[in-house]
Amino acid sequence: MAYACISSLMQTLQQLLQSESSLICESPIQQKHVESSYQSLCSLQDFLEDTTNEANDIENLKILERKIKDVVYKAQDRVDSCLTNMILADNEDDREKACKFFNEELQQVETEFDSLRKEVMVIEFNKRGSKSTELAATTSVSSIEETTYVGMKKDYKAILNCLNAQTKELIVISLVGMGGIGKTTLARKVFDNSTIRDRFEKHAWVTISEQYNKRQMLLEVASSISGVNNQEMSNDELMVIVYRSLKGRRFLLVIDDLWSTDAWYQMRRIFQNDNNKSRIILTTRLKHVADYASSPDFPPHDVSFLSFKDSWKLFTKRLFRKDRCPPQLRKIGKHIIEQCQGLPLSIIVIAGLLGKIGVTHDNWKKIEENLKSFHGSVLEQCQAILSLSYNYLPPYLKACFLYIGGFPEDMEIRVSKMMGSWIAEQFIKATSDKRLEVVAEEYVQELMDRSLILGKTRKPNGRFKTCKIHDLLRQLCIREAQIENVVHFPYSDHVLIYSDDINDRRRVMIPFFIEDYFCDHPNQRSGRITTRSLIFMGAGRSYLVPEINHWPDSISEFKLLKVLDAREIGYDFSHVIPQLVHLRYVNARIQDPSSLAKLCNLQTIIIYSRINIVQLPAEIWTMSEIKHVGIEQMYMPNPVSIEEQQPLLLNNLQTLALDSSPFLAEILKRTPNVDKLKIRDANIHNEWSDFVDRLINLQRLEKLSITATKDNSPRILSSAFCAPNLKHLRLAETSLPWEDMAVLANLPNLEVLKADGLFTGTDWYLNEDFVFQKLKYLRIMRADDLEMWEAASDSFPMLEQLVLQHLEELEDIPQSFGEIMTLKLVQVKYCSPTVDDSARNILENQQSWGNCELQIIIVPSLQYL
Repeated sequence: MAYACISSLMQTLQQLLQSESSLICESPIQQKHVESSYQSLCSLQDFLEDTTNEANDIENLKILERKIKDVVYKAQDRVDSCLTNMILADNEDDREKACKFFNEELQQVETEFDSLRKEVMVIEFNKRGSKSTELAATTSVSSIEETTYVGMKKDYKAILNCLNAQTKELIVISLVGMGGIGKTTLARKVFDNSTIRDRFEKHAWVTISEQYNKRQMLLEVASSISGVNNQEMSNDELMVIVYRSLKGRRFLLVIDDLWSTDAWYQMRRIFQNDNNKSRIILTTRLKHVADYASSPDFPPHDVSFLSFKDSWKLFTKRLFRKDRCPPQLRKIGKHIIEQCQGLPLSIIVIAGLLGKIGVTHDNWKKIEENLKSFHGSVLEQCQAILSLSYNYLPPYLKACFLYIGGFPEDMEIRVSKMMGSWIAEQFIKATSDKRLEVVAEEYVQELMDRSLILGKTRKPNGRFKTCKIHDLLRQLCIREAQIENVVHFPYSDHVLIYSDDINDRRRVMIPFFIEDYFCDHPNQRSGRITTRSLIFMGAGRSYLVPEINHWPDSISEFKLLKVLDAREIGYDFSHVIPQLVHLRYVNARIQDPSSLAKLCNLQTIIIYSRINIVQLPAEIWTMSEIKHVGIEQMYMPNPVSIEEQQPLLLNNLQTLALDSSPFLAEILKRTPNVDKLKIRDANIHNEWSDFVDRLINLQRLEKLSITATKDNSPRILSSAFCAPNLKHLRLAETSLPWEDMAVLANLPNLEVLKADGLFTGTDWYLNEDFVFQKLKYLRIMRADDLEMWEAASDSFPMLEQLVLQHLEELEDIPQSFGEIMTLKLVQVKYCSPTVDDSARNILENQQSWGNCELQIIIVPSLQYL
C-alpha cells in the first residue's frame, strides 16, 4: 500500500527535521539527505493523490504502486534500523559509528527516491480523465438503513404472519439466503417495530457468526434480557439467569448469522417452550441449517432478490435521495444496476462508489465497462462489484479500510479504537490546520458514505460510537490486505495463512484463539524482522497460551515495532519494552514502568499494573510526542520534584486517564491542552478542591469524567468552577449536594451530563433561574435518597434523551418534561412504579403536542415484580 507506507516514512523524517530532535546527528549533510528524501516522498504522495483511477489504468496503477511501496518499505527499514542503533548505543563511539552508517544509508535512500520520482514523472497513462465535481448531496448515513428496506414488503409481511400465528407454541422462523441479500436488514426491521415489540415482554438480539462462541452468546442474551453483564459469571450461572428471566414470559429473540446445526442444538435447549406465543427469528446462509432449526409448520423463508424495479428504486434513493436520476444517466445507470442482479449489498455499494467518483456520463461509463467484463454467479458478481469499489477508493482510504478486516467477524467496532489504530499506524496524513483525530473522523464518514462500513450505535452527542462491516466486505479486506502486505491475519477464519516471508509482514493481527504463532515457528524468525505492528484482537477475552512464560520474550526481537497492542495477554512486558525504541503505541501490562524511559517516540501509553501501585519514569515529562496517556494502578511522577529551571510541560497531551494522586493539581497545571480527562479515586488524598480549581486552566477541555472514592466525605463544587468548552461531563460517587447542580447549569456548552451517584439529598429543586442551555443528554443513576424532583420546562430547552436508573425512592418525573418538544427518548430502568407511570404520562403529553417520535423504554425494578 504505497500511500500508507509513504505517509509513515514521511512522519518519521518530519520528526527528524524538528529542531529539538535528539535523534539527528549534528551533520548538515545528514540534514540535507533527510530534507531531500522528504521532498521526494511529498512528490510521490501528490502523484498518488492526483492520479485519476480510470478503468483502463487500474492495473497499471497497481503495478506502479507496488513498485513504489517496495522501494519505500526498504528505505523505511534502513532508516528505522539505523535509528535503533543510534538510540541503543551504549557509548559515544558506538553512536558515532551509527551516525556515520546512517549518513551512508540516507544517501542511498535519497538516490533511490530521486530515481523513483523521475520515473513517476515520465509515466503517462493511456487515458487521463479530469477530476469531476463530486455529487454535492450524497446520502446521509442516517438514511442508509431506511432505503435498504426497499422491495422487502412481501418478505416483511410473510414474517409478520408467522409472528402473529395463533399457535401458542414457541415458533422458530428461519430466514435463509446468500450474504448481502438483506436477511439481517429484514430481521432488524421486524425487531425494531414498536407495535410488534409491545406484544412481547422480553427482547434480545444475538449475533452468532461462523465461529460459534457459547459464552459470548450467553453474555449477549443475559445482558439484553436481564441487564446482567458480569464477565466473572460461569456459563452455568449465565444459563440460570437467562432461564429465570425468560421463564413464563413471552419473548422475541433474533439469532443472526447462524452457521451450524451443532450451534443451534446447543442454543435451543436454553429457550423453553412455555406455550405463550414466544418467537425466535433466525438468519442463516445455509439451507440445511434453516431446515434443521425451523418449526415443523413454518418452513424456512427464502429471502428473495430484488426485482429490477425495486433495484432501481433502491439505487436512486440511496444516491439521489428524493431527487430523480438525471435523464442523461438513466440508461447507463440501469445497465449498471442490471449487473447487480437484485442483490441489495451490491446495489448499495455501487451507489456509494458512483456518488463519490462524480455524477457524469464518462465516469459512469468507466464503471459500466468494468462490470461488463465480469461474468459468473450472483456471489461472484457481487465480489467483483466490491473489488471495484475498493479499487476506486482514494489512496488515503485504502489502508484504513483494509485494516478493518482485522476486527473479529460481526463485531461492533468502537470507532474511537479504530481511529486510534489508524493514527498509531501512521495511515492518517498530517495537515497543518487539522488534528489527526479530526482527519480520521472524516475518513470514517467517507467510508460510511460509500457504504463500506455501517454506523451502528451512537453516542449521546449523535456521533457514531460503533460501526460494523459486512462479512463479504471483511473477506475482501482480508484478501487484499495480505496481498498488499498491509496487514496479515495468521488464522483468518481458521485458515492457516503462513508463508516463507513471515519476517517481512508489516502488521500482524492475531485472533484470540491462536496459541502458537510464536511458539511453533522460531525457525522462521532468523534474520531481521521488519514487522511494525503486533495486535492481539481478543475482543475482551484473555488468550489461553500454554507457553505464556516464554514466547512473549521473543517480541524483543521485533526491533522495528511501532505498535504493540497486547492488553489481552496479561503478560508483563517490562523486560521486553526497552528494546522496542520505535514504539509509538503501547497497550499492555507493565509492572515496571521505568522500562519506558528510553522510548522517546511514544505517542500513546495505555498500561496497567496488577500487583502494586507504581510510578511512571520521570522521563515521561520530557516525551514531547506524547498525546494520549491512560494508566491504571500507577502514578504520574510529581513534576515539581523533577523540574530544574524551566517548568516541564506536556503541551501535546490530549487525553489523560489516571488514578488521583497528592500532586494531581500540579500534573493538570502542566498539561494545559488536554481535551479529555478521566480521574479515578478522586479525593483519596483530600486533594478535591486543589485539582477542581485547576480545571479552570484547561481551556480546551471538552470531556471530563471524575469518579470519587466512596467515603461520603463532604465535597462542594465552587461557584467559580468554569470550563467554557466542556461538552461531556460524568461525575460518579462525588456526594455533592443537589444545590451544586446550579453550578453545572452555568457551563455554556455542556451537552452530555451523566450523574452516577453524584448527588445526595432528598429534594432537587431547579428553579427558572438555572437553565442547561445546550444539554441534550441527561442521565441520573443511583441517587438512592432522591424523593422529590421539580424543574421547569425551560430548564432543559434542548434535551433529547433522559435516562433514569436505580431511583427507587423518587416519586415521579417532573411533568414539565412533557412540554420539552426536542425530547426523543425517555429511558427508565429499575425505578419506582410511580416513575414508570410518569414516563407514560409524558409520552401522552408529548403525543398530544404532536411529538410522535418520542420513544419510552421502561424496565421495571425487580423488587416490584
